Amino acid sequence: MGVSGPIRVVVAKPGLDGHDRGAKVIARALRDAGMEVIYTGLHQTPEQIVDTAIQEDADAIGLSILSGAHNTLFAKVLELLREREAEDIKVFGGGIIPEGDIAPLKELGVAAIFTPGAPTGEVVQWVRSHVRQVPA
Repeated sequence: MGVSGPIRVVVAKPGLDGHDRGAKVIARALRDAGMEVIYTGLHQTPEQIVDTAIQEDADAIGLSILSGAHNTLFAKVLELLREREAEDIKVFGGGIIPEGDIAPLKELGVAAIFTPGAPTGEVVQWVRSHVRQVPA
């Protein structure tokens, strides 16, 4: 593919959850690390998030979910990416996600989950290490 330039990440708040401080902190950390960040704002549908990621030629989507709807919302975003043949866009997320739900979400295709208290540097390093990797 030969893509160059900074990593592009869509940071999104799907569903009805109205708390976006964590999403904004992650967006700023990624931006400060030299990535291009598109923050979609509150109350986005999975369709809006996937449309934005495709239109913005994003390398990754970071979802912040505190509402308890993580299983449904992650699944829908991944389903839409498959339908739109955009599975190369990695999906990661964070928020209030019970430990028991993390493994099933990863099996579904979520690349990484960051729980409350995860250092922003850990998120930045994960994105740098796992997004837009050049095949050997």
